[in-house]
Amino acid sequence: ACRRVPSEQRQLAHEDVASGLTLLGLQCMIDPPRSEAIKAVHQCRTAGISVKMITGDHLLTAKAIAGQVGIGSAGSSGAELVAVSGRDIDRLSDAELSNEAERAAVFARVAPEQKLRLVQALQARGHVVAMTGDGVNDAPALKQADIGIAMGISGTDVAKGAADMLLTDDNFASIEAAVEEGRNVSANLTKFIVWTLPTNFGEGLVLLAAILMGVALPILPVQVLYINMFTALLLGLFLVFEPKEHDLMELPPRDPKMPLMTGALMLRIAQVTLVMLVGTFGLFLWEQERGASLAEARTAAINVIVMVETFYLFSCRSLTRSMFSVGVFSNRWLLIGVTAMMASQLAITYAPMANRLFHTAPLAWDVWVRVIAIGALAYAVVELEKWIRFRLHRRQLPAAHKNKPS
Repeated sequence: ACRRVPSEQRQLAHEDVASGLTLLGLQCMIDPPRSEAIKAVHQCRTAGISVKMITGDHLLTAKAIAGQVGIGSAGSSGAELVAVSGRDIDRLSDAELSNEAERAAVFARVAPEQKLRLVQALQARGHVVAMTGDGVNDAPALKQADIGIAMGISGTDVAKGAADMLLTDDNFASIEAAVEEGRNVSANLTKFIVWTLPTNFGEGLVLLAAILMGVALPILPVQVLYINMFTALLLGLFLVFEPKEHDLMELPPRDPKMPLMTGALMLRIAQVTLVMLVGTFGLFLWEQERGASLAEARTAAINVIVMVETFYLFSCRSLTRSMFSVGVFSNRWLLIGVTAMMASQLAITYAPMANRLFHTAPLAWDVWVRVIAIGALAYAVVELEKWIRFRLHRRQLPAAHKNKPS
């Protein structure tokens, strides 16, 4: 807008432009949200992560942006977007703020001390809180949050110092990607632990059973060392490279108080340990009864342990689904490791130098049939247990929906 004034007038007061202006036009500016941010918010919501906006902008502006990216939308909770201003927060007690922080999705015109109160209120409800910020005034809230996330480009040094993690690209989608990667690391670590424990338990129980029964040891210390070193290197290591399962971000967040080893996983470990114990010790005694030498019986025992580990490894690629549902060839590194492990087993069984070093002996083909059968039995037991749990879970879902209050 403009207003003509006499050319000789050298100074302008506020009164000169308070009225009598001529409209020239309107200029609008917009900073649209990134498309990847909209997708990331949706994926977070699917993963059971509640995304809330805390901003110093006007309430209407904050609600508009939140609606565009899907924060607090009707699709996530079936309710209308709830927004709270900083003035409203000042009037709330800590108990009232805890309830409001749970209900609302947008907080506008928020002061630095109010950000800290909001983080504390959500933590009081038992939530694990991740807080993003870039300014000096965000530092207290970043420090209080369970995971403080500072902007790596636009963030101040104070905010970066208070944060636990930096976003090098200042992109919200990177947070969702970090959550997904963290879930995959946690899942693969659990898979490795579930896979490796039966080996340790099985070996120990085999030796204990031999001592209690007063018979020769089915496996010697040098053979135990070989099994532990080579299987960890060629099998367990490549389980870490297992690709993400397709429903990884559809699962609810894991309760921090929940133990890593659940009752179901402990039962699975016990099942595989039992198969390894009975299969290894049983075949060791069986081969001796058939006239095999002690070295041949021990070689059969070694191969049973490794074969059970190998078959069980394929089952551990998913703790809830079959290997065929995740893709037999999706982890080529694991297939390379299994191939190398089988080559190592053939070498320790038939190579003369390895026979002398590890006190082994060549095996006949019919022994391999029994060895492979025991390994396949371990795989079948675990897959049957998965199938039973899947069927029970499917039966419980309709019952839960039927009993759910409307």
